[in-house]
Amino acid sequence: MEGINAKYVSKKISKTRWRPVSSSSLQQPDIFATGSWDNEDNSISIWSIGENGVSSMDDEFEGDPQLVCEYKHNGDVLDLQFLDQDRIVTASSTGAVTIFQHHHNSQTLSVSQLWERAHHYPCDNAPCTGVVCNSPEIVTVGEDGRIMLFRADQEGVQRTIEKADSSAIHAVTFLRTTEILTVNSIGQLKIWDFRQPGNEPSQILSLTGDRVPLHCVDRHPNQQHIVATGGQDGMLCIWDVRQGNMPFSLMEAHSSEMWEVHFHPSNPDHLFSCSEDGSLLHWETSSNSDIPSFLQGGRNTSIISRNAIAPAGGNQSLINAWLTGDSSKGHLETTHMLPTQMLSVNSLDVLGQCLVCGTDGEAIYVNRHVPI
Repeated sequence: MEGINAKYVSKKISKTRWRPVSSSSLQQPDIFATGSWDNEDNSISIWSIGENGVSSMDDEFEGDPQLVCEYKHNGDVLDLQFLDQDRIVTASSTGAVTIFQHHHNSQTLSVSQLWERAHHYPCDNAPCTGVVCNSPEIVTVGEDGRIMLFRADQEGVQRTIEKADSSAIHAVTFLRTTEILTVNSIGQLKIWDFRQPGNEPSQILSLTGDRVPLHCVDRHPNQQHIVATGGQDGMLCIWDVRQGNMPFSLMEAHSSEMWEVHFHPSNPDHLFSCSEDGSLLHWETSSNSDIPSFLQGGRNTSIISRNAIAPAGGNQSLINAWLTGDSSKGHLETTHMLPTQMLSVNSLDVLGQCLVCGTDGEAIYVNRHVPI
């Protein structure tokens, strides 16, 4: 586990996110944000691992995260996303959605926008469980089954899909600029097209016969029809939303709930997942084919791959590559990225060669040399 810096922060960490860097620069990220949960006082915090953060004490190891600034957060931070270089959006267990401004000159945080009861039941607040940003647009989902669309530059709500789901929605991602995908507590993926009026999804996908809650979703950065999900059973599912309503592949990943899954944003043959079981896995596929390697299948000794039934009328060459698990065309390797621990790894983020994750063990782990 060389190259990992651990920082103990006296708070359970629910979310970790790198501040975006310019796609044209070769610079590695050096600023990240965290949110806490299940503490008497929760907060969002900005950390630096670079030279331009808070000056470190002599006894600090090089690369140790240094606290830049923090701000009290009402309720648990259930999701956290950078809107841009200076603004962070949080989802709260109180149902609130907040935009925080990071002032680089004074190294302080302030609230720039607050939608206090974005998610609610008739007589109570409902936790806001997920947020996704495509500046200036912000989409949130909640346990109340609502989907909310905001704009960072406007105070009002742009759109509400009032009864998007009869069950709790756990996570959301953009498929395209006008399309989002949500996952819920009964194992369904739903695609929503904001160009369409009404409250009905354009597509519903699920595991036949299974109602296992899904907790996380991420879209392949280059192949927008490919998504990865994880849920209560710890399984990693890869879906092609163009092909039928079932996943292309299911892989036994974790022994408990999978809390987050992320494709590497610029090298999506690498994928990362973290779990209640205390593990953080690095999944790496390789392929000699033009077919995206996450549609190749393959298995190794530590991963049991169960393949879904081939959707009717699908691309048979793709499907057969999955079903046969032809190791000559592609294979899948997994690496444990953290020392063995008992407490949940709640969140991770990867950018460039840098990985950050947060745990219920009140620790933040940073690896600046991920083999990508």
